[in-house]
Amino acid sequence: MFIAAALCLPFASAHADDLEKVQKAGKLSIALSGVFPPFSFVDESNKVVGFDVEIGSEIAKRLNVEPQIITTAWDGIIAGLVTGRYDTIIGSMSVTEERKKAVDFVGPYYRSGLAAFVRSGAGVANIDELKGKNVGVTLGEAAEKWAREQNMFEVRTYKGLPEMLLDLTAGRVDAIIADDVPVFVAIAKNNAPVEQVKDERMPRYDVGIAVRKGNPELAAAMQKALDDMMADGTYEAISKKWIGQDVR
Repeated sequence: MFIAAALCLPFASAHADDLEKVQKAGKLSIALSGVFPPFSFVDESNKVVGFDVEIGSEIAKRLNVEPQIITTAWDGIIAGLVTGRYDTIIGSMSVTEERKKAVDFVGPYYRSGLAAFVRSGAGVANIDELKGKNVGVTLGEAAEKWAREQNMFEVRTYKGLPEMLLDLTAGRVDAIIADDVPVFVAIAKNNAPVEQVKDERMPRYDVGIAVRKGNPELAAAMQKALDDMMADGTYEAISKKWIGQDVR
């Protein structure tokens, strides 16, 4: 959640680009919440791991510095960046116009949003083909609101994703609508016979890497590292490891 107070914090006056600072320090300090699996979480060895951690570590490596992972509360994470507690936020932060007033963004490094899923082989080409069908959603989530606003589905509500997936694979609903990444993770983990309905009309948002304003050299270096990762297969490997598919 973005805290509006972060917009009121003073920005540093003229200063050397943060890339120089990072290079001199020999490390890139990366902030994230640490409580958002599979993106960042603490494993059995008490180590912070996840998709965001690995993406950030690979970017640091390509800048020829060491990654320093810093976990911090989400509600103050932008304020911490603006005031210099760390160099960047790689923490699954969606890019919004409000946040752009406080920080600059590299990326996006992945896209997320709502998606419709059906049983594998159902042959559903787009959401229009689900008109009048039984569609499962989690009660109270954004997916329920969106599905009802379309006024085209027979909406059934569930307590959570496991129950929805069970009914989908058993044929008790024709489709489910949910945040896409948790479904991708569940499909990969359980080898579930479920596939996404590709439809560009579903609500989507960009997720970016935040840096302090006024640091074009650092932003450009991080963007190049990200672009190279996406070009050489490294990004895809990290994404499939943690999420089950390429989410760029």
